[in-house]
Amino acid sequence: MKRTVLVSPTPLLACALLGLVASNAVAAPKADSSRPNIIFILADDVGLGETSFTGGDKFKTPHIDALAKGGTHFDHCYSMPMCGPSRFTLLTGRYPFRTGLASNNSFGKANAGAYRPAQPEVMISSVLKDAGYVTAAAGKWGQMPEEPSKWGFSESLGAGNGQYWKGGYTLNGKKETLEEGKYMPDLTHEFIVDFIGRHKDQPFFIYYPMIHIHIPIQNTPDSKPDATNDQLYADNVAYMDKLVGKLVAELDRLKLREKTLIVFAGDNGSIRQPAFAPVKGRLISGNKASMLEGGSRGPVIANWPGTTPAGAVNHDLADFSDFFTTFAELSGASLPQGVTLDGHSIAPQIKGEKGTPRDWVYVELMGKSFVRDARWKLANDGGFFDLKDAPFNEIPVAKDTTDAAAIAAKKKLQAVLDDHQAAPWDEQVRLGKKPAVKDTAAPKKPKKSKK
Repeated sequence: MKRTVLVSPTPLLACALLGLVASNAVAAPKADSSRPNIIFILADDVGLGETSFTGGDKFKTPHIDALAKGGTHFDHCYSMPMCGPSRFTLLTGRYPFRTGLASNNSFGKANAGAYRPAQPEVMISSVLKDAGYVTAAAGKWGQMPEEPSKWGFSESLGAGNGQYWKGGYTLNGKKETLEEGKYMPDLTHEFIVDFIGRHKDQPFFIYYPMIHIHIPIQNTPDSKPDATNDQLYADNVAYMDKLVGKLVAELDRLKLREKTLIVFAGDNGSIRQPAFAPVKGRLISGNKASMLEGGSRGPVIANWPGTTPAGAVNHDLADFSDFFTTFAELSGASLPQGVTLDGHSIAPQIKGEKGTPRDWVYVELMGKSFVRDARWKLANDGGFFDLKDAPFNEIPVAKDTTDAAAIAAKKKLQAVLDDHQAAPWDEQVRLGKKPAVKDTAAPKKPKKSKK
């Protein structure tokens, strides 16, 4: 579903934190009540089994559940199956075969113009900034090329994968070291709260890629000293949920909730095996880095009080490329000129309107791809599946099937794959071996951190 668009303060702990200078100040546009502030919360390696609103049996996420209860759950929204491609698709509105970012190791192929100045990518942050939004990125910036400022983020805090208690991070492009006893997810939250406080009278966009719950799983500030490995994992899920609740409470305190659209999503499936995080007593098909349902179908909520239908479940197909065009539509922003976008706006559905749902979604990773519609799935290796029991079972369809509906669907999906050919996977040569992501990640109990 491609398209080529041719269209023309809170306490000043953050002043020390941000290192802002007066010369950067510009006249602040006033907030327009018809276009929302936008916060995209992207949880790391959080699949359907890690949130209770999706039916996860083992974990309790009351604050995230509250967003679903007060908003709309998009239960057929697809990411890419791995962090980097998923995030870049989200922020650019373009599939991996277009951007070149088809794995966690290919970020050098996708850029803001430094490597391919004749054909730079454009992130939604730049589009919204041009429309008068003040923009921030705070959290994991791994697998992304260049600094956030190159992509239109006015302010930023960037950390690495699974960075909790130690290590370096960047603050508005400046390298910093995490203080002894400081918890990176808390620092990220403080950054966001300060940013909102200083810009509460302006329209703002915040990209919030959370540190949780990427490996290595470590103790949280709320963990008990004798916590087991499985308890530490549950502690991380609970702390992620706690931070979401604290952010919502801050928006309430500032009387910004009805002016703010919050989207919560997992960036890909769980790193753990399906048996570790069952859903409604059943095992999801696949997990992170797999081309199965559990690799890319995750928890997605849109919550905009007074606008988004409360407690609704939307079954329309959607994927991560859709958020670019959706946010542009909601903000009244102009789309970039001469850029082929793959997104299909779900702004009407967020508002409770019917909209025009897409007919299929596309998923790609490291040379593999598949396209699925409401019932059928076709992979670029020829695998064809009936998804009537997804996300739990993917039923292979025989090549010689006589089912008329299956035959018609396969023909239609093949045409889509022919028009969306996965980027060739040549990094095995560069890396000397085929990259792999372990599907299991039993958390290791770390040494006790000083707090």
